[in-house]
Amino acid sequence: MKLLEFSLILFGVLLNAFAQLLLKAGVRQLGHFDFSLDNTWPVTSALATNWPIIGGLCCYVVSVVVWILALSRVEVSIAYPMLSIGYVINAGLAWYLFDEAVGPQRLLGIAVIIVGVIIVARS
Repeated sequence: MKLLEFSLILFGVLLNAFAQLLLKAGVRQLGHFDFSLDNTWPVTSALATNWPIIGGLCCYVVSVVVWILALSRVEVSIAYPMLSIGYVINAGLAWYLFDEAVGPQRLLGIAVIIVGVIIVARS
Protein backbone atom coordinates (compact mmCIF):
# COMPACT_ATOMS: atom_id res chain seq x y z
CA MET A 1 0.00 0.00 0.00
CA LYS A 2 1.36 3.40 -0.99
CA LEU A 3 1.76 6.26 1.48
CA LEU A 4 -1.01 8.33 -0.14
CA GLU A 5 -3.43 5.40 0.00
CA PHE A 6 -2.66 4.66 3.62
CA SER A 7 -2.87 8.37 4.48
CA LEU A 8 -6.33 8.68 2.92
CA ILE A 9 -7.55 5.61 4.80
CA LEU A 10 -6.05 6.80 8.08
CA PHE A 11 -7.46 10.31 7.65
CA GLY A 12 -10.91 8.89 6.94
CA VAL A 13 -10.69 6.63 9.99
CA LEU A 14 -9.53 9.49 12.21
CA LEU A 15 -12.37 11.72 11.03
CA ASN A 16 -14.84 8.92 11.73
CA ALA A 17 -13.37 8.34 15.21
CA PHE A 18 -13.44 12.05 16.04
CA ALA A 19 -17.02 12.23 14.82
CA GLN A 20 -17.98 9.56 17.36
CA LEU A 21 -16.17 11.38 20.15
CA LEU A 22 -17.79 14.69 19.27
CA LEU A 23 -21.24 13.07 19.17
CA LYS A 24 -20.57 11.55 22.59
CA ALA A 25 -19.45 14.93 23.95
CA GLY A 26 -22.61 16.51 22.56
CA VAL A 27 -24.99 14.01 24.11
CA ARG A 28 -23.12 14.25 27.41
CA GLN A 29 -23.94 17.97 27.37
CA LEU A 30 -27.59 17.26 26.62
CA GLY A 31 -28.00 14.35 29.01
CA HIS A 32 -30.26 11.33 28.66
CA PHE A 33 -33.35 11.83 26.57
CA ASP A 34 -36.08 9.65 25.13
CA PHE A 35 -37.53 10.00 21.70
CA SER A 36 -41.28 10.27 21.81
CA LEU A 37 -43.83 12.18 19.80
CA ASP A 38 -44.16 14.73 22.60
CA ASN A 39 -40.49 15.67 22.71
CA THR A 40 -39.54 15.24 19.06
CA TRP A 41 -39.14 18.96 18.42
CA PRO A 42 -37.27 19.82 21.64
CA VAL A 43 -34.83 16.93 21.17
CA THR A 44 -34.35 17.65 17.48
CA SER A 45 -33.68 21.33 18.08
CA ALA A 46 -31.33 20.57 20.98
CA LEU A 47 -29.35 18.16 18.79
CA ALA A 48 -29.35 20.52 15.80
CA THR A 49 -27.95 23.43 17.82
CA ASN A 50 -25.33 21.52 19.81
CA TRP A 51 -21.84 22.42 18.53
CA PRO A 52 -20.17 19.07 19.27
CA ILE A 53 -23.04 17.27 17.49
CA ILE A 54 -22.73 19.62 14.51
CA GLY A 55 -18.95 19.12 14.48
CA GLY A 56 -19.36 15.34 14.63
CA LEU A 57 -21.78 15.36 11.71
CA CYS A 58 -19.40 17.56 9.71
CA CYS A 59 -16.57 15.11 10.42
CA TYR A 60 -18.79 12.33 9.10
CA VAL A 61 -19.50 14.22 5.87
CA VAL A 62 -15.82 14.92 5.24
CA SER A 63 -14.90 11.35 6.18
CA VAL A 64 -17.27 10.01 3.50
CA VAL A 65 -15.58 12.15 0.85
CA VAL A 66 -12.13 11.02 2.02
CA TRP A 67 -13.31 7.42 2.15
CA ILE A 68 -14.57 7.61 -1.45
CA LEU A 69 -11.14 8.92 -2.49
CA ALA A 70 -9.50 6.04 -0.63
CA LEU A 71 -11.79 3.44 -2.19
CA SER A 72 -10.96 4.78 -5.64
CA ARG A 73 -7.37 3.74 -5.00
CA VAL A 74 -7.51 0.73 -2.65
CA GLU A 75 -9.43 -2.55 -2.74
CA VAL A 76 -12.34 -2.50 -0.32
CA SER A 77 -11.15 -5.82 1.15
CA ILE A 78 -8.04 -3.98 2.33
CA ALA A 79 -9.53 -0.58 3.14
CA TYR A 80 -12.56 -1.70 5.12
CA PRO A 81 -10.68 -3.67 7.79
CA MET A 82 -8.62 -0.55 8.42
CA LEU A 83 -11.75 1.02 9.94
CA SER A 84 -10.91 -1.12 12.97
CA ILE A 85 -8.18 1.37 13.82
CA GLY A 86 -11.06 3.62 14.86
CA TYR A 87 -11.97 1.18 17.65
CA VAL A 88 -8.48 1.52 19.07
CA ILE A 89 -8.49 5.31 18.85
CA ASN A 90 -11.99 5.61 20.31
CA ALA A 91 -11.29 3.27 23.21
CA GLY A 92 -8.17 5.20 24.19
CA LEU A 93 -9.71 8.64 23.82
CA ALA A 94 -12.99 7.62 25.48
CA TRP A 95 -10.95 6.39 28.45
CA TYR A 96 -8.94 9.62 28.53
CA LEU A 97 -11.73 12.12 27.81
CA PHE A 98 -14.81 10.47 29.30
CA ASP A 99 -13.35 8.16 31.97
CA GLU A 100 -14.84 5.12 30.24
CA ALA A 101 -13.63 1.77 31.55
CA VAL A 102 -11.01 -0.08 29.53
CA GLY A 103 -10.35 -3.32 31.37
CA PRO A 104 -8.10 -6.28 30.54
CA GLN A 105 -10.63 -7.99 28.29
CA ARG A 106 -11.15 -4.85 26.24
CA LEU A 107 -7.37 -4.29 26.04
CA LEU A 108 -6.93 -7.83 24.75
CA GLY A 109 -9.57 -7.19 22.09
CA ILE A 110 -7.79 -3.99 21.09
CA ALA A 111 -4.51 -5.90 20.79
CA VAL A 112 -6.19 -8.46 18.51
CA ILE A 113 -7.54 -5.61 16.36
CA ILE A 114 -4.07 -4.06 16.06
CA VAL A 115 -2.54 -7.38 15.01
CA GLY A 116 -5.33 -7.90 12.48
CA VAL A 117 -4.85 -4.46 10.95
CA ILE A 118 -1.10 -5.07 10.62
CA ILE A 119 -1.72 -8.39 8.90
CA VAL A 120 -4.22 -6.85 6.46
CA ALA A 121 -1.97 -3.84 5.75
CA ARG A 122 0.97 -6.09 4.90
CA SER A 123 -1.00 -8.40 2.61
